[in-house]
Formats: sequence, structure tokens, C-alpha cells
Amino acid sequence: MFKTALTAAIVATGVLGLSACDVKKTQEGHVQAPKYEVEKKQDAEVKLPKYDVTAPDVKVGSTEKQVTVPKVETEKRTIEVPSVDVKTAKEKEAEQQQRQMGAAGTSSSK
Repeated sequence: MFKTALTAAIVATGVLGLSACDVKKTQEGHVQAPKYEVEKKQDAEVKLPKYDVTAPDVKVGSTEKQVTVPKVETEKRTIEVPSVDVKTAKEKEAEQQQRQMGAAGTSSSK
């Protein structure tokens, strides 16, 4: 049962991590393939697009929770269950901007 819960938590973390990425296209791409007849007429020119990818911060830990465990008689036990904290790319950018504004405010007051 613990393995199942752990596996589910890992899968959920992976899904959240992939869905929280922020991808921005920073440059257009271009491919000009060579043209051939009997002899080569033109050289190939390839320009691939560029992307900035900001990955999310994912923190996986555990917290203690009271759960009912089946037995002949039920009882409450404290066990560790997975916890996941995801900070999206937009949240990270906002946090960086706040830090930069705070650093600019402290340097100008001196």
C-alpha cells in the first residue's frame, strides 16, 4: 500500500513538473534545403529557433498524518505521507523581480 501511494506521488510530481514549465520562443527558425539536379546549385542554410525554458521548482518531502489502518480492530496511526511543493516558472519570475526590486531599494537608500 505504501509503495502504491509513493508511486502515485512520484507520477503526480512528474505530471505537475511537466505542466508547470514556461516556454518562450526567442527566435524564429529557418531551414533552406539544398537543391540538386545533376550538380549542386545551392548550399544548405539551417537556422534553428531558440527557446528559453524556465523549469519549475519542485520540492518533495513528507509530513505525518493520522490515518485509519484496517485491522481486526481499527486504530489511528501516524505515518509519513508524501508532500509536493511546486513553484511554477511565473511564480519564480515574480519572486526574482521582487528580489531585484528589493535589492535596488536597499542600494539606493545607502
